[in-house]
Amino acid sequence: MKHLIAPSVLSADFANLQRDIEMINSSEADWFHVDVMDGVFVPNISFGFPVMEAIKKYAAKPLDVHLMIVNPDQYIERFAAAGASIITVHYEACTHLHRTVQAIHAAGCKAGVAINPHTPVGLLKDILTDLDLVLVMSVNPGFGGQKFIPNTLNKVKELRNLASQINPRLVIEVDGGVGLHNLAELVQAGANVLVAGNAVFAAESPTQMISELKELDTTTVNL
Repeated sequence: MKHLIAPSVLSADFANLQRDIEMINSSEADWFHVDVMDGVFVPNISFGFPVMEAIKKYAAKPLDVHLMIVNPDQYIERFAAAGASIITVHYEACTHLHRTVQAIHAAGCKAGVAINPHTPVGLLKDILTDLDLVLVMSVNPGFGGQKFIPNTLNKVKELRNLASQINPRLVIEVDGGVGLHNLAELVQAGANVLVAGNAVFAAESPTQMISELKELDTTTVNL
């Protein structure tokens, strides 16, 4: 599959949120990436259901909802009702991960699991067949604009190799410090979906940057 680009709404201009949503609608972007933070699991607070519902009102592309929260199970149905197409929870936040993944599927959404930079890929082996997506965090979650952690490339390659044996259709997403400088390497390593926040919204022309990220040649990289 051609790699997908998911601009992170967290980096949008919240005073002009509808404008930025419509910009993504009209661009070559594939998904909206929606980061939900509770100030407990991560040291930051983003937004909740009112903003989520406002995004859904104008969004014409799937909402890829990344829950950086404790006890995500109690909110799964509400996020599904608010318009989520994909719900991703953190491995580190779920005591009964299999039950949580079942609940996401039961709510009619695709299920993803995110892992922090310190979490080994191998810990997902027993849940991998049940997942639609794994999100590999390439920065420590909680804030935008952080520097990409180089070991992410090794983790993506390891995860793609593991998935090829267990769940070949697994989608691998990478979030944090992604841009033109490392996107091709990530795709070559096995990533399908690249989250871009500052790379898009800090660009002089966000629409053009999305196009460049989407159309970047990823076939000539040698890892």
